[in-house]
Amino acid sequence: MPSSAEPRTSSATGGVQSLERAFDLLERMADAGGEVGLSELATSSGLPLPTIHRLMRTLVASGYVRQQPNRRYALGPRLIRLGESSARLLGHWARPYLARLVEETGETANMALLDGDEVVYVAQVPSRHSVRMFTEVGRRVLPHTTGVGKALLAQAPDDEVRAILGRTGMPAATEKTITTPDAFVDALARVRDSGYAVDDNEQEIGVRCLAVPVPDSPTAAAISISGPAGRVTEEATERIVPLLKEIAVELSAALATTTPSA
Repeated sequence: MPSSAEPRTSSATGGVQSLERAFDLLERMADAGGEVGLSELATSSGLPLPTIHRLMRTLVASGYVRQQPNRRYALGPRLIRLGESSARLLGHWARPYLARLVEETGETANMALLDGDEVVYVAQVPSRHSVRMFTEVGRRVLPHTTGVGKALLAQAPDDEVRAILGRTGMPAATEKTITTPDAFVDALARVRDSGYAVDDNEQEIGVRCLAVPVPDSPTAAAISISGPAGRVTEEATERIVPLLKEIAVELSAALATTTPSA
């Protein structure tokens, strides 16, 4: 085999080292906002430049990465289909857990992911009440307006949160929406302390939402319940939040078991 070929070396996990390195580079690209230079990847990954160059060439040829005119590398369009399929599967796996939330709280339950700078809803089980909240699966919203957005961004460093807010802006959905980075960062500190997030009429007047992150999820995820503010009261919050946290942990364990341990 030519010396320039990436050796198919088995890693300590029993996998193929070059594959593990390629996926690691893709994740580092995503963490960096989707576009990076080779030197940045070398610094963050610790891999030699020739190794990174060979891996990136392969990813470009496969359509998973594209090389920009400025010679930097960006995540490629072929990843979109994988991401959409993965999101649908996550939503499918989450539905029984969301159904339990609806059964025990009576309110609509949702699962959402952080996709780039936006929150995307990937699953929902509606309440059986005639007056209920409905969010279309696939809907995208800005994270500063929602409980799930707060739960997701509370896991990120403040400087990363400020960078996201700088890119998206903070338009008001209602008069209750948080519209300044400082106030939002303060709200995230409260989320970290309490372990749950609240959207109190911030996305839609008359609607209150409670959300928690799914711990150790393969991608940043959160689950929530939402309903009329007259039903999702402070008293109801004390009952619902422990259940949300319990089901988030159970969902996390279920997602972990879907990964083969070959």
